[in-house]
Amino acid sequence: MSRKYNFYAGPAILPLEVMKKAREELLDFNGIGLSVMEISHRSKDFVAVADAAEAKIRSLLGVPDNYSVLFLQGGASTQFGMIPMNLLKGGKADYVHTGSWAKGAIKEAKLFGTVNVAGSSEDKNFSYIPEFTLSSDAVYVHLTSNETIGGIQFRTFPDTGDIPLIVDMSSDIFSRRLDVSKFGMIYAGAQKNMGPAGVTLVIMRNDLIDNGAENLTSMLSYRTHREKQSMYNTPPCFAIYIVKLVMEWLESNGGLEAMEAVNDKKAKILYDAIDGLSLYNGTAEPKDRSKMNVTFRITPGELEGKFIKEAEARGFIGLKGHRSVGGCRASIYNAMPVEGVEALVKFMEKFEKDNK
Repeated sequence: MSRKYNFYAGPAILPLEVMKKAREELLDFNGIGLSVMEISHRSKDFVAVADAAEAKIRSLLGVPDNYSVLFLQGGASTQFGMIPMNLLKGGKADYVHTGSWAKGAIKEAKLFGTVNVAGSSEDKNFSYIPEFTLSSDAVYVHLTSNETIGGIQFRTFPDTGDIPLIVDMSSDIFSRRLDVSKFGMIYAGAQKNMGPAGVTLVIMRNDLIDNGAENLTSMLSYRTHREKQSMYNTPPCFAIYIVKLVMEWLESNGGLEAMEAVNDKKAKILYDAIDGLSLYNGTAEPKDRSKMNVTFRITPGELEGKFIKEAEARGFIGLKGHRSVGGCRASIYNAMPVEGVEALVKFMEKFEKDNK
Protein backbone atom coordinates (compact mmCIF):
# COMPACT_ATOMS: atom_id res chain seq x y z
CA MET A 1 0.00 0.00 0.00
CA SER A 2 1.24 3.47 -0.90
CA ARG A 3 0.87 5.86 2.04
CA LYS A 4 -0.44 9.33 1.27
CA TYR A 5 0.65 12.58 2.89
CA ASN A 6 -1.98 13.45 5.48
CA PHE A 7 -2.45 17.20 5.99
CA TYR A 8 -5.81 16.95 7.79
CA ALA A 9 -6.26 19.25 10.80
CA GLY A 10 -7.74 16.50 12.93
CA PRO A 11 -8.09 13.65 13.45
CA ALA A 12 -4.63 13.95 12.08
CA ILE A 13 -1.51 12.11 11.05
CA LEU A 14 0.03 9.62 13.47
CA PRO A 15 3.65 8.45 13.39
CA LEU A 16 4.00 5.47 11.07
CA GLU A 17 6.14 3.69 13.65
CA VAL A 18 3.35 4.00 16.19
CA MET A 19 0.75 2.52 13.87
CA LYS A 20 3.06 -0.37 12.98
CA LYS A 21 3.64 -1.10 16.67
CA ALA A 22 -0.10 -0.98 17.35
CA ARG A 23 -0.70 -3.35 14.42
CA GLU A 24 1.84 -5.80 15.81
CA GLU A 25 0.16 -5.80 19.23
CA LEU A 26 -3.43 -5.49 18.07
CA LEU A 27 -4.40 -9.14 18.57
CA ASP A 28 -1.93 -10.05 21.29
CA PHE A 29 -0.88 -7.26 23.63
CA ASN A 30 2.23 -7.88 25.65
CA GLY A 31 1.93 -11.65 25.16
CA ILE A 32 -1.30 -11.99 27.12
CA GLY A 33 -3.31 -13.47 24.26
CA LEU A 34 -5.80 -10.59 24.11
CA SER A 35 -5.98 -7.16 22.51
CA VAL A 36 -5.51 -4.07 24.64
CA MET A 37 -9.05 -3.20 23.50
CA GLU A 38 -10.42 -6.31 25.21
CA ILE A 39 -8.87 -6.24 28.66
CA SER A 40 -10.29 -4.67 31.80
CA HIS A 41 -9.22 -1.11 32.47
CA ARG A 42 -8.55 -2.25 36.03
CA SER A 43 -6.32 -5.15 35.02
CA LYS A 44 -2.64 -4.92 35.87
CA ASP A 45 -1.81 -4.94 32.17
CA PHE A 46 -3.84 -1.86 31.33
CA VAL A 47 -3.02 -0.01 34.55
CA ALA A 48 0.62 -0.42 33.55
CA VAL A 49 -0.18 1.19 30.17
CA ALA A 50 -1.91 4.17 31.77
CA ASP A 51 0.86 4.59 34.35
CA ALA A 52 3.52 4.49 31.64
CA ALA A 53 1.64 7.04 29.51
CA GLU A 54 1.41 9.41 32.47
CA ALA A 55 5.07 8.91 33.41
CA LYS A 56 6.24 9.67 29.89
CA ILE A 57 4.04 12.77 29.67
CA ARG A 58 5.49 13.99 32.96
CA SER A 59 9.03 13.31 31.77
CA LEU A 60 8.67 14.92 28.34
CA LEU A 61 6.93 18.06 29.61
CA GLY A 62 8.69 18.25 32.97
CA VAL A 63 5.38 18.24 34.86
CA PRO A 64 5.95 19.23 38.52
CA ASP A 65 4.80 16.92 41.32
CA ASN A 66 2.06 19.34 42.42
CA TYR A 67 0.18 18.79 39.17
CA SER A 68 -2.21 15.98 38.29
CA VAL A 69 -2.22 14.31 34.88
CA LEU A 70 -5.69 13.15 33.90
CA PHE A 71 -7.06 11.20 30.95
CA LEU A 72 -10.62 12.38 30.37
CA GLN A 73 -13.26 12.12 27.65
CA GLY A 74 -15.45 14.50 25.69
CA GLY A 75 -12.68 16.36 23.87
CA ALA A 76 -11.54 19.91 24.53
CA SER A 77 -15.13 21.02 23.94
CA THR A 78 -16.23 19.39 27.20
CA GLN A 79 -13.42 21.23 28.95
CA PHE A 80 -14.88 24.52 27.71
CA GLY A 81 -17.72 23.99 30.18
CA MET A 82 -15.98 21.85 32.79
CA ILE A 83 -13.35 24.49 33.55
CA PRO A 84 -15.74 27.31 34.54
CA MET A 85 -18.10 24.81 36.18
CA ASN A 86 -15.31 23.76 38.53
CA LEU A 87 -13.37 26.99 38.92
CA LEU A 88 -15.42 30.07 38.17
CA LYS A 89 -18.06 29.75 40.92
CA GLY A 90 -19.90 32.86 39.78
CA GLY A 91 -16.75 34.97 39.51
CA LYS A 92 -15.03 36.57 36.53
CA ALA A 93 -12.53 35.12 34.09
CA ASP A 94 -10.46 36.72 31.34
CA TYR A 95 -10.62 35.13 27.88
CA VAL A 96 -8.59 36.12 24.84
CA HIS A 97 -10.66 35.70 21.68
CA THR A 98 -8.48 34.38 18.87
CA GLY A 99 -10.93 32.36 16.79
CA SER A 100 -13.46 29.56 16.62
CA TRP A 101 -12.14 27.48 19.51
CA ALA A 102 -11.72 30.45 21.83
CA LYS A 103 -15.26 31.46 20.89
CA GLY A 104 -16.56 28.08 21.99
CA ALA A 105 -14.79 28.37 25.32
CA ILE A 106 -16.16 31.88 25.89
CA LYS A 107 -19.72 30.76 25.16
CA GLU A 108 -19.59 27.97 27.74
CA ALA A 109 -17.90 30.08 30.42
CA LYS A 110 -20.72 32.63 30.30
CA LEU A 111 -23.04 29.97 31.72
CA PHE A 112 -21.13 29.95 35.00
CA GLY A 113 -19.99 33.51 35.63
CA THR A 114 -18.76 36.72 34.04
CA VAL A 115 -16.47 36.63 31.03
CA ASN A 116 -14.18 39.55 30.27
CA VAL A 117 -12.98 39.36 26.68
CA ALA A 118 -9.56 40.81 27.35
CA GLY A 119 -8.62 41.05 23.69
CA SER A 120 -9.92 39.94 20.31
CA SER A 121 -8.68 39.67 16.73
CA GLU A 122 -12.17 39.32 15.26
CA ASP A 123 -11.74 42.66 13.48
CA LYS A 124 -9.33 41.02 11.02
CA ASN A 125 -10.97 37.61 10.86
CA PHE A 126 -8.67 36.18 13.53
CA SER A 127 -5.55 36.54 11.44
CA TYR A 128 -3.35 37.69 14.33
CA ILE A 129 -2.81 37.40 18.09
CA PRO A 130 -4.35 40.50 19.67
CA GLU A 131 -3.01 42.65 22.43
CA PHE A 132 -5.00 42.19 25.61
CA THR A 133 -5.53 43.76 29.02
CA LEU A 134 -6.03 41.38 31.93
CA SER A 135 -8.17 42.00 34.99
CA SER A 136 -6.67 42.15 38.46
CA ASP A 137 -9.60 40.24 39.94
CA ALA A 138 -10.01 37.42 37.44
CA VAL A 139 -10.36 33.88 38.77
CA TYR A 140 -8.28 32.66 35.83
CA VAL A 141 -7.03 33.67 32.38
CA HIS A 142 -7.88 31.47 29.39
CA LEU A 143 -6.01 31.30 26.07
CA THR A 144 -6.09 29.05 23.03
CA SER A 145 -2.45 28.50 22.14
CA ASN A 146 -3.03 27.60 18.49
CA GLU A 147 -6.11 28.24 16.36
CA THR A 148 -6.34 25.58 13.67
CA ILE A 149 -8.82 27.51 11.50
CA GLY A 150 -7.13 30.91 11.36
CA GLY A 151 -3.63 29.46 11.49
CA ILE A 152 -2.34 31.64 14.33
CA GLN A 153 -0.32 30.66 17.40
CA PHE A 154 0.95 32.20 20.62
CA ARG A 155 4.74 32.20 20.40
CA THR A 156 5.05 33.13 24.08
CA PHE A 157 2.63 33.20 26.99
CA PRO A 158 1.84 36.07 29.35
CA ASP A 159 2.94 36.18 32.95
CA THR A 160 -0.36 36.27 34.83
CA GLY A 161 1.18 36.39 38.30
CA ASP A 162 -1.00 34.80 40.95
CA ILE A 163 -3.92 34.39 38.56
CA PRO A 164 -3.87 30.89 37.05
CA LEU A 165 -3.23 30.71 33.32
CA ILE A 166 -5.34 28.05 31.59
CA VAL A 167 -4.48 27.13 28.01
CA ASP A 168 -6.17 24.97 25.41
CA MET A 169 -3.20 23.32 23.67
CA SER A 170 -5.16 20.81 21.63
CA SER A 171 -3.34 21.50 18.40
CA ASP A 172 0.23 22.25 19.48
CA ILE A 173 0.95 20.32 22.68
CA PHE A 174 4.22 18.37 22.52
CA SER A 175 5.34 20.46 19.55
CA ARG A 176 7.76 22.61 21.58
CA ARG A 177 9.33 23.04 24.97
CA LEU A 178 7.19 24.39 27.81
CA ASP A 179 7.59 25.42 31.42
CA VAL A 180 4.50 23.74 32.87
CA SER A 181 4.94 25.56 36.19
CA LYS A 182 3.85 28.79 34.44
CA PHE A 183 0.38 27.36 33.85
CA GLY A 184 -2.46 26.58 36.20
CA MET A 185 -3.88 24.11 33.72
CA ILE A 186 -3.15 22.77 30.24
CA TYR A 187 -5.69 20.72 28.34
CA ALA A 188 -5.69 19.10 24.92
CA GLY A 189 -7.72 16.78 22.77
CA ALA A 190 -5.42 14.00 21.59
CA GLN A 191 -6.31 13.85 17.92
CA LYS A 192 -3.75 16.25 16.51
CA ASN A 193 -0.32 15.74 18.10
CA MET A 194 -0.84 13.06 20.72
CA GLY A 195 -2.99 10.15 19.56
CA PRO A 196 -6.41 9.26 18.16
CA ALA A 197 -9.68 10.96 18.99
CA GLY A 198 -11.31 9.80 22.20
CA VAL A 199 -9.02 10.91 25.03
CA THR A 200 -8.40 14.39 26.41
CA LEU A 201 -5.30 15.22 28.40
CA VAL A 202 -5.63 17.52 31.41
CA ILE A 203 -2.58 18.71 33.35
CA MET A 204 -3.82 20.68 36.34
CA ARG A 205 -2.31 22.17 39.47
CA ASN A 206 -3.61 20.35 42.52
CA ASP A 207 -4.63 23.44 44.44
CA LEU A 208 -7.05 24.35 41.65
CA ILE A 209 -8.60 20.92 41.88
CA ASP A 210 -8.77 21.19 45.68
CA ASN A 211 -10.54 24.55 45.50
CA GLY A 212 -12.98 23.51 42.81
CA ALA A 213 -16.74 23.76 43.23
CA GLU A 214 -18.49 21.22 45.42
CA ASN A 215 -21.62 19.21 44.65
CA LEU A 216 -20.93 18.74 40.95
CA THR A 217 -22.03 15.72 39.02
CA SER A 218 -19.25 13.18 39.49
CA MET A 219 -18.11 12.92 35.88
CA LEU A 220 -17.68 16.70 35.59
CA SER A 221 -15.59 17.16 38.73
CA TYR A 222 -11.80 17.16 38.43
CA ARG A 223 -11.65 15.96 42.00
CA THR A 224 -13.39 12.74 41.01
CA HIS A 225 -10.92 11.92 38.27
CA ARG A 226 -7.88 12.73 40.36
CA GLU A 227 -9.08 10.58 43.25
CA LYS A 228 -9.84 7.68 40.93
CA GLN A 229 -6.67 8.15 38.83
CA SER A 230 -8.72 8.64 35.64
CA MET A 231 -10.47 5.31 36.28
CA TYR A 232 -13.78 6.51 37.75
CA ASN A 233 -15.49 5.04 34.71
CA THR A 234 -14.11 3.01 31.81
CA PRO A 235 -11.52 5.26 30.13
CA PRO A 236 -10.78 5.28 26.38
CA CYS A 237 -8.29 2.43 26.75
CA PHE A 238 -7.08 2.09 23.18
CA ALA A 239 -6.62 5.85 22.80
CA ILE A 240 -4.53 5.97 25.99
CA TYR A 241 -2.46 3.05 24.72
CA ILE A 242 -1.74 4.96 21.49
CA VAL A 243 -0.82 8.07 23.51
CA LYS A 244 1.73 5.93 25.33
CA LEU A 245 3.21 4.79 22.02
CA VAL A 246 3.35 8.37 20.72
CA MET A 247 5.18 9.46 23.88
CA GLU A 248 7.68 6.64 23.35
CA TRP A 249 8.12 7.80 19.76
CA LEU A 250 8.78 11.36 20.93
CA GLU A 251 11.35 10.12 23.45
CA SER A 252 13.13 8.00 20.85
CA ASN A 253 13.33 11.00 18.50
CA GLY A 254 15.03 13.33 20.95
CA GLY A 255 12.12 14.72 22.97
CA LEU A 256 10.53 18.12 22.66
CA GLU A 257 13.69 20.07 21.92
CA ALA A 258 14.38 17.95 18.84
CA MET A 259 10.69 18.02 17.86
CA GLU A 260 10.62 21.81 18.07
CA ALA A 261 13.63 22.06 15.76
CA VAL A 262 11.98 19.79 13.18
CA ASN A 263 8.71 21.74 13.41
CA ASP A 264 10.56 25.02 12.90
CA LYS A 265 12.23 23.57 9.81
CA LYS A 266 8.98 22.31 8.29
CA ALA A 267 7.17 25.59 8.90
CA LYS A 268 10.02 27.61 7.36
CA ILE A 269 10.06 25.45 4.22
CA LEU A 270 6.34 25.87 3.65
CA TYR A 271 6.06 29.57 4.56
CA ASP A 272 9.09 30.39 2.41
CA ALA A 273 7.30 28.78 -0.52
CA ILE A 274 4.08 30.67 0.14
CA ASP A 275 5.94 33.96 0.39
CA GLY A 276 8.24 33.27 -2.54
CA LEU A 277 5.72 32.02 -5.08
CA SER A 278 3.27 34.42 -6.70
CA LEU A 279 0.15 32.24 -6.69
CA TYR A 280 -0.11 31.77 -2.91
CA ASN A 281 -0.89 34.20 -0.10
CA GLY A 282 -0.67 33.42 3.61
CA THR A 283 -3.74 34.45 5.59
CA ALA A 284 -2.13 34.91 9.03
CA GLU A 285 0.09 37.82 9.96
CA PRO A 286 3.71 36.60 9.69
CA LYS A 287 4.58 37.30 13.34
CA ASP A 288 1.73 35.10 14.56
CA ARG A 289 1.80 32.32 11.99
CA SER A 290 1.09 28.85 13.32
CA LYS A 291 3.78 26.22 12.97
CA MET A 292 1.09 23.54 13.05
CA ASN A 293 -1.60 24.81 10.66
CA VAL A 294 -0.44 26.75 7.62
CA THR A 295 -3.34 28.65 6.04
CA PHE A 296 -3.21 30.26 2.60
CA ARG A 297 -5.29 31.39 -0.36
CA ILE A 298 -4.67 31.04 -4.07
CA THR A 299 -5.17 33.95 -6.47
CA PRO A 300 -7.25 33.80 -8.58
CA GLY A 301 -9.65 32.07 -6.22
CA GLU A 302 -11.15 29.79 -8.85
CA LEU A 303 -7.86 27.88 -8.88
CA GLU A 304 -8.27 26.71 -5.28
CA GLY A 305 -10.64 23.90 -6.17
CA LYS A 306 -8.33 22.76 -8.94
CA PHE A 307 -5.34 22.90 -6.61
CA ILE A 308 -7.04 20.74 -3.99
CA LYS A 309 -8.28 18.23 -6.57
CA GLU A 310 -4.88 17.86 -8.23
CA ALA A 311 -3.16 17.66 -4.85
CA GLU A 312 -5.41 14.77 -3.82
CA ALA A 313 -4.69 12.97 -7.08
CA ARG A 314 -0.98 13.19 -6.24
CA GLY A 315 -1.38 11.92 -2.69
CA PHE A 316 -1.63 15.19 -0.71
CA ILE A 317 -4.77 14.78 1.40
CA GLY A 318 -6.62 17.26 3.65
CA LEU A 319 -5.52 20.57 2.11
CA LYS A 320 -8.98 22.11 1.91
CA GLY A 321 -9.45 24.98 4.37
CA HIS A 322 -12.05 24.86 7.12
CA ARG A 323 -15.59 25.19 5.78
CA SER A 324 -16.11 28.43 7.73
CA VAL A 325 -13.28 30.30 5.96
CA GLY A 326 -12.43 28.37 2.82
CA GLY A 327 -9.03 28.59 1.21
CA CYS A 328 -6.30 26.02 1.83
CA ARG A 329 -4.69 24.65 4.95
CA ALA A 330 -1.74 22.32 5.46
CA SER A 331 -1.52 20.89 8.96
CA ILE A 332 2.07 19.88 9.66
CA TYR A 333 1.87 18.30 13.09
CA ASN A 334 4.72 16.40 14.75
CA ALA A 335 4.18 13.21 12.75
CA MET A 336 4.38 14.94 9.35
CA PRO A 337 7.90 14.22 8.06
CA VAL A 338 10.06 16.93 6.54
CA GLU A 339 9.96 15.10 3.22
CA GLY A 340 6.17 15.44 3.19
CA VAL A 341 6.43 19.22 3.37
CA GLU A 342 9.19 19.25 0.76
CA ALA A 343 7.04 17.14 -1.56
CA LEU A 344 4.09 19.49 -1.09
CA VAL A 345 6.26 22.49 -1.96
CA LYS A 346 7.42 20.80 -5.16
CA PHE A 347 3.81 20.24 -6.12
CA MET A 348 2.97 23.88 -5.34
CA GLU A 349 5.82 25.04 -7.57
CA LYS A 350 4.66 22.83 -10.42
CA PHE A 351 1.04 23.90 -9.98
CA GLU A 352 2.05 27.56 -10.22
CA LYS A 353 4.13 26.93 -13.32
CA ASP A 354 1.26 25.07 -14.98
CA ASN A 355 -1.35 27.71 -14.14
CA LYS A 356 0.34 31.01 -14.89
